[in-house]
Amino acid sequence: MKEKEIEQEMFDIGCKLLKERYGNLESGVGVVRVEDGTYYTSVWNETLNSSVDLCAETGTILEAHKFNKKITHSLCVVKKENSDYIENLSPCGVCQERLYFFGGEVMCAVSNIENKLIFKLKDLQPYYWRLDKK
Repeated sequence: MKEKEIEQEMFDIGCKLLKERYGNLESGVGVVRVEDGTYYTSVWNETLNSSVDLCAETGTILEAHKFNKKITHSLCVVKKENSDYIENLSPCGVCQERLYFFGGEVMCAVSNIENKLIFKLKDLQPYYWRLDKK
């Protein structure tokens, strides 16, 4: 499968889960692709204490760990309440660190003004602290 096809398929999977799980509510969904072509999805968790909430990608990263699979691509899509506009969200610094566990080759969808599907990781952290994870 070509790179752009993988990226579009991930976006479609994320959008489908957003609509099925949340309807018109504000929402976020994570999607990762692992080395064998399997996709894992997860949702953000919301709690009464927002300081313990988890990013939408967290569940997908844990699924990859659980099955001992290397992540090749990561995507987070979000939407506001009562809106049909779905946008890519760059991984936060914590998720970037989690994704670097799988090596600097993981491709992550990133936020951009045009809301295009643009994937990268090393560009997000060009001076990563673990030199052995280049």
